Amino acid sequence: MKIGFIGLGNMGAPMAANLAKAGHEVTGFDIANTPPEGVHAADAVTGAAADMDVVITMLPNGAILQSVAADVIPAMTQGATFLDCSTVDVESARTVANMAAAAGLMAVDAPVSGGIGGAAAGTLTFMAGGSDAGFAAVSPLFDIMGQKAVHCGPSGNGQAAKICNNMILGVTMIGTCEAFALADKLGLDRQKMFDVVSTSSGYSWVMNAYCPAPGVGPQSPADNDYTPGFASELMLKDLRLSQQAAEASDADTPMGARATELYADFVEQEDGLGRDFSAMLPRFVSRRRR
Repeated sequence: MKIGFIGLGNMGAPMAANLAKAGHEVTGFDIANTPPEGVHAADAVTGAAADMDVVITMLPNGAILQSVAADVIPAMTQGATFLDCSTVDVESARTVANMAAAAGLMAVDAPVSGGIGGAAAGTLTFMAGGSDAGFAAVSPLFDIMGQKAVHCGPSGNGQAAKICNNMILGVTMIGTCEAFALADKLGLDRQKMFDVVSTSSGYSWVMNAYCPAPGVGPQSPADNDYTPGFASELMLKDLRLSQQAAEASDADTPMGARATELYADFVEQEDGLGRDFSAMLPRFVSRRRR
């Protein structure tokens, strides 16, 4: 395929590179970064859209996505597919899908899970919203960039799945960090706690695959001084999206709301900016009961 890729940051660059390595003709554009090896550089955002079979975006937020879409969609060829892999609000995803449909394009919103490591390794999970035809058109690309893609329903449902997934992730990380901090106070060895919890009812992806305690379980950012695999400010962004969606749909999410408050304090008032979201553990260890 001829593929345009807009947004070549920490996630977009390795995704675009994997598509190029697989033999696709990839043209990329980013206002700050140069394309990775194998990806042709476009001089303007529309240069990564004209005559492409698929245009992929990986952008910071819904406002930027809508702005880029307004420039890109008129330059695309009818019948092509606009594939957005950003994590944005549901309404932005649906607005862009309507813009694409009005221009005779297919649109798929497919945010990802798996972080920078998954992007580089081609093991991402895609949560996709859009028509059956749109999903089918880009499924071969999901097979290159990831290990799994789930069609979650109509436009916007990919973002809905990502928001719900990451609300669980944020809440679970906080609970896991609290438990390790409590174990420390009670004199329970962290390795012993891991050995019990990782094979008991407290089992979770956070505990078993991304343990926030250094030297415990598989390698994780905790073993690299909490250098981000998934930064705390990105978790805060996703939690805020979850609460925006909860308010819009009149959903009661008290744990999600409290997790949002804790990560906001951590990122904006404490030392969480630029650290992995699992760095909540030293935060709780250093604190006393209020």
